[in-house]
Amino acid sequence: MLPTERLTQIRGRFEFLEARLNEGAAVEDLAALGREYAELKPVVEQIARYEDLVREAEEAKRLLADPEMKDLAQEELERIDAELPEAEHGLRIALLPKDAADSRSAILEIRAGTGGEEAALFAGDLARMYQRFAERRGWRWTVVEETPTELGGLKELMAEVSGEGVFAQLKFESGVHRVQRVPATESGGRIHTSAATVAVLPEAEEVEIDIPASDIRIDTMRASGAGGQHVNTTDSAVRITHIPTGIVVTSSEKSQHQNRAQAMQVLRARLFDMERQRQDSERAADRKGQVGSGDRSERIRTYNFPQGRITDHRIGLTLYKLDQVIQGDLDEVVEALVTADQAARLAEFAE
Repeated sequence: MLPTERLTQIRGRFEFLEARLNEGAAVEDLAALGREYAELKPVVEQIARYEDLVREAEEAKRLLADPEMKDLAQEELERIDAELPEAEHGLRIALLPKDAADSRSAILEIRAGTGGEEAALFAGDLARMYQRFAERRGWRWTVVEETPTELGGLKELMAEVSGEGVFAQLKFESGVHRVQRVPATESGGRIHTSAATVAVLPEAEEVEIDIPASDIRIDTMRASGAGGQHVNTTDSAVRITHIPTGIVVTSSEKSQHQNRAQAMQVLRARLFDMERQRQDSERAADRKGQVGSGDRSERIRTYNFPQGRITDHRIGLTLYKLDQVIQGDLDEVVEALVTADQAARLAEFAE
């Protein structure tokens, strides 16, 4: 049975938010109220759909006693019986506890792993794949820092992906991505295996992560290489060191002022992620059924070019559409991961 008391509470909260927004909430409250309203709206719509079907079923059952309406009522019941399980399932998913970071933008970090230059070329392929995926979704892709190689690969890349619900769609990408293919640098035609790591961090708001000025050291440097090709030859790159944790963030894509702001944004995201990881590890026993552990050392996916195959090891998903995926068509993979996570959490919630 669905928790009717909780449904009533959600509806009541939604109506309260709607009234506050309509009467003109204070400016400082407007953004928070608007966010909560937007999050609750699809839940309330699911509640309405489910309850409408329940009411229709009760009415149809009453009409069964009327000989003139019996056939029509029976048809209605068959339709409702077909629609109700889907409506109930959708509502149960809508009622699952939300990850507070799901609606946020994200910081995406890609680093070449084992495999030398081929790993760097693969890291570059992943970066282009995510950039195209972001563009397909209408998100903004901003490179914060990159370290290219001579052959066009990437030792590492850090990008800000801005838009609604970015983290919810990309959070399952964290981990080790493995590639199997014949490298461009291989003359013998042998298949090599190499890897790159991906980390997806939700952006943190300034009010959540307070960083005292005494905790950071800021150095300015002259931008160089591909990362600095868009800047003047003045000192514009910025390196920020967080003294308590030793985290170092650099940004060398734009002006010094912009670099400092971006580097601080990345630093807040990393500190926010550290705290989320700490809390997650404390709840680890309760999260065993979920998709992935969030462990960045976990091998999550293999891209096999000779077979045109992509395999996500966490959910046993295999697709023979590697060419489309590497061009940014990640929808089927992302949706499968989100669905698997929802199913795992539903099972956990039902226990």
